[in-house]
Amino acid sequence: MTSQLEQLKACTTVVADTGDFRQMAQFTPQDATTNPSLILKAVQKPEYAPLLADTVAAHRGAAHADIVDQVLVRFGLEILKVVPGRVSTEVDARLSFDTAATLARARRIMALYEAAGVPRSRVLIKVAATWEGIQAARVLEAEGIHCNLTLLFAFAQARACADAGVQLISPFVGRIYDWHKKAAGAQWDEAARAGVNDPGVQSVTRIWNHYKQHGIRTEVMGASFRNVGQIIALAGCDLLTISPELLGQLQAADAAVPRLLTPPSSTEAPEAPLSEADFRYQLNEDAMATEKLAEGIRLFAADAVRLDALIDAQLRTPPGAAASA
Repeated sequence: MTSQLEQLKACTTVVADTGDFRQMAQFTPQDATTNPSLILKAVQKPEYAPLLADTVAAHRGAAHADIVDQVLVRFGLEILKVVPGRVSTEVDARLSFDTAATLARARRIMALYEAAGVPRSRVLIKVAATWEGIQAARVLEAEGIHCNLTLLFAFAQARACADAGVQLISPFVGRIYDWHKKAAGAQWDEAARAGVNDPGVQSVTRIWNHYKQHGIRTEVMGASFRNVGQIIALAGCDLLTISPELLGQLQAADAAVPRLLTPPSSTEAPEAPLSEADFRYQLNEDAMATEKLAEGIRLFAADAVRLDALIDAQLRTPPGAAASA
């Protein structure tokens, strides 16, 4: 029997959600995504310690932020040896409310990839879907630097990303599920809220249907999954980025995976763009999205601080000692 993973690939582009490029190869994904937490997790593994040490050693004397970007791009370059498509590399979450700083960091990351011979078509710059991040993405897209807007929980975020003409959005399934489950407490019925009834699945489905109904070219990539059921319920979505653990479960199972998301037979004209005031008000009205966006930025920023600390530790290591460790 054909595995669920292969069946899923027949209707959806499968993306590996990890910084562990050695592990992802077994699942033959088309693309790969990373974030500060995934890179932090990878660099702490013994097999990747030399990569971190060598990269830091090669750029001693550079500004700290430059070294961080070198580490992120080094992982991206290794990932691109494994996947035939694109890699997403994230701008520091601490810049999520600074359009100018996001632009500068994104351009620098892309310049590092281009200096290594990687064309822009193979890189997505990952930016938090704040108003400031979306406006940065609007400028970057006009410059031919394609973006992946992440930490997306609200329909208003999806609409603003479409208005900005971004290449791809990553609406989070699992974190939406987490919020609703916690809010319901003892009243939560796991069986009744599974599959297509999962609140995270419903959010992505609504966004995908809206984009297709209005002929919006922005790609939708479901992200942040807690179980295989959430993934199967989004079969047919443009892309799904999946952790190695869940990719392994899909590879080991052979139950049928029917396509559940299908494009409409006709389209409508796009809606009028959201103003900044409308965006902020609609986001404020969505308690789940407001809380999860803020929490997500805090968590990614905290992991960026931890990555900074690991790099600082390498910088304190005498030259030559890190390479021989």
